Amino acid sequence: MTSKKAEAVAAAQTLRVLVGRLRRQMMDATAVGGLTSAQASALARLAKMEPATASVLAGAERVRPQSMAATVAALEKLGLVRREDDPEDGRRQLIFLTPEGRAYGQGARASREEWLARTLAERLTGAELAVVTEALALLGRVVEP
Repeated sequence: MTSKKAEAVAAAQTLRVLVGRLRRQMMDATAVGGLTSAQASALARLAKMEPATASVLAGAERVRPQSMAATVAALEKLGLVRREDDPEDGRRQLIFLTPEGRAYGQGARASREEWLARTLAERLTGAELAVVTEALALLGRVVEP
């Protein structure tokens, strides 16, 4: 393996771990109002792909369908989501955000951004923050088609 390839493999592994940890910390920072981080994550995911079935949400969140069914049931009980029969397939149900669920999701997203901005400002120097900004531009190139 070439030196560049080995370095890319190591960078990919480190980045994957760090992104996972960052995601968990951001979800924990907004797991308020009685919602678990799994519930908050499902709510945020639904906001991006509404309407969705529980199985589609489970796949997107990488959890078992049974786990997502329990999460959706809890969110429905809290009045944050509602279910409707799928007009194209009566065996399935589509999940939608309620107005309360949408408001919660928007507030949670703002809270995550505020937490991350505050944490970056508190833990990094100006020069370090500039390096992070440059790295983000490079990562943007990685995800561009």
